[in-house]
Amino acid sequence: MAIPQSVIEEIKYKSDLEGVISSYITLKRRGKNLIGLCPFHGEKTPSFTVYPENGSFYCFGCKVGGDVFTFTKLIENLDYIDAVKLLADRCGVSVNEYSADDSMHRLRNSVYEINRETARFYYSNLSKPEGKWALDYYLSRGLTPKTIKSFGLGVALDTWDSLFKHLKAKGFSADDMIQADVVVKGKNGGYFDRFRDRSMFPVINVRGNVVAFSGRRHTEDKTIAKYVNTKDTVVYNKGQNLFALNFAKAHCSEQIILVEGNFDAVSLHQAGFKNTVAPLGTAFTSEQALILSRYTKEVVLCFDSDEAGKIAVEKAFKILAPTGISVKVLKLPVGKDPDEFLRNNKPSDFEKLLADALPETKYKLLKAADNIDPDSEEAKIKYLNNAVEILASNSDAISVDYYLSKLSKDYDISKETLSAKLAQIKKGRAVAQKKRETKKVVEQRFDREDVNPQRRGNERAVSAEELIISILMKHPDMYSVLLDLITEDDFVTDLNKRIYSSVITGLSENQTFSMSDLGDAFSLKEQGLISKLLNNGFVGDNPKAVLIDCVSVLKNEKALIAKTDDTDDWVSQMRRIADNKKGN
Repeated sequence: MAIPQSVIEEIKYKSDLEGVISSYITLKRRGKNLIGLCPFHGEKTPSFTVYPENGSFYCFGCKVGGDVFTFTKLIENLDYIDAVKLLADRCGVSVNEYSADDSMHRLRNSVYEINRETARFYYSNLSKPEGKWALDYYLSRGLTPKTIKSFGLGVALDTWDSLFKHLKAKGFSADDMIQADVVVKGKNGGYFDRFRDRSMFPVINVRGNVVAFSGRRHTEDKTIAKYVNTKDTVVYNKGQNLFALNFAKAHCSEQIILVEGNFDAVSLHQAGFKNTVAPLGTAFTSEQALILSRYTKEVVLCFDSDEAGKIAVEKAFKILAPTGISVKVLKLPVGKDPDEFLRNNKPSDFEKLLADALPETKYKLLKAADNIDPDSEEAKIKYLNNAVEILASNSDAISVDYYLSKLSKDYDISKETLSAKLAQIKKGRAVAQKKRETKKVVEQRFDREDVNPQRRGNERAVSAEELIISILMKHPDMYSVLLDLITEDDFVTDLNKRIYSSVITGLSENQTFSMSDLGDAFSLKEQGLISKLLNNGFVGDNPKAVLIDCVSVLKNEKALIAKTDDTDDWVSQMRRIADNKKGN
């Protein structure tokens, strides 16, 4: 049977929201609430608010919100049932006797088990004669048997369906194997292994579950893809995971080394640099940047020294900027990557390079100075303009002052002139930013991503609906008053009708409202809206009077819509929409 609501409430009570969230991000108290930088989108100014009074959170930036289960679901990339079970385990509440009837939960567990058995199968293949080439390959790259075992490296044999037969013998269904993306169904109805004749890297998440695989081709035949990676599944999204983070998480509170490839990460771990991670078969993403921001204060970019590596560094700067993490760049000798460097040098040599890693601003200034003709005044002026543009993006006043002084001395130009140019650039950027913010406020935009798409043309009705819901959640004693005034059929939009119905049901059973009453009945965006309504500060001192006014507005709007629908008059409908907008 499903986990009873009483047990859910016990888990929520014992899983202090402030304590849970504080284990991932830094919170500061502001009055009775707490604020911090949102872990779900990049930002420099805190917009993430925790409301201990009602056990909810809401981000005014990305509009994500909910309770402790929603937060855990998002931060740990779990489904609802798994989030409940994780929190239950942490706070000592047993839920083992309740078998989840959720089909997605069952599928996720099956995929985890398939991945774990697949990793074991690939590792065991290294001891087979037909898999010896992969073991020799790992050893030739300088990896030790201990490292190979620690990372669970293995090999997919050059066979058509050996993994499929192995998993089938273990009792797994073909459909679940396909969902795990380790088996593919052929056009003729048969099944074959997705990975064949490849050295295999299992991807393990921070909870120790195998979630995906990356396979490198055996031959140098360039007509065959060099790497094949697991596609997104119910347990894996390549843009939201980092290779080797399961090991690095215990060694990276001060600094993380970000490399490009799996081999680079494995080699650095073996050399003692256990705070190393790598993206997974994709360019570095903003989601991965946010993950890094939860674990460390500083990221050192250690990419290949070729032109592609330099481009990757510039992209990483932009992606990491919103997180506020300090960024440095480790410069490798030309033509080298981290794995190759370590195979030809001592770990102490890499340690020296790491100690000399360039802060982001210094790296950008040096790069901007590349190929400047020392005898060209025009080139020097162009460089100085570029340099001040770079400094305008640095929020560290001491760092900026230092580099302004250095530029002044090196290029024989007054620091006052450079400072004036810097102020001019910052002022221009501030004006442009203000215009963008004003445009967002002034222009009411609607698109397919709106949490309540029926809001368009029904703004007055939706405002009334949302305020009714807010009052009801914050003042449960208004429940009996409201029942005499309105029903869910009086609501105009389907989403608010669903929310109202859920709140009414909860109040009729428990006399109070809790976001955990909603379970997993609403999407993440919808839960964000509900959390926002729960913490709406515009209810006022006389909720009953506001409630009656809102009911009146909503009923008038409903009647107007009904009249429009009855006449089926397109012109009247357009006028109603226009009148609604004027009313706002």
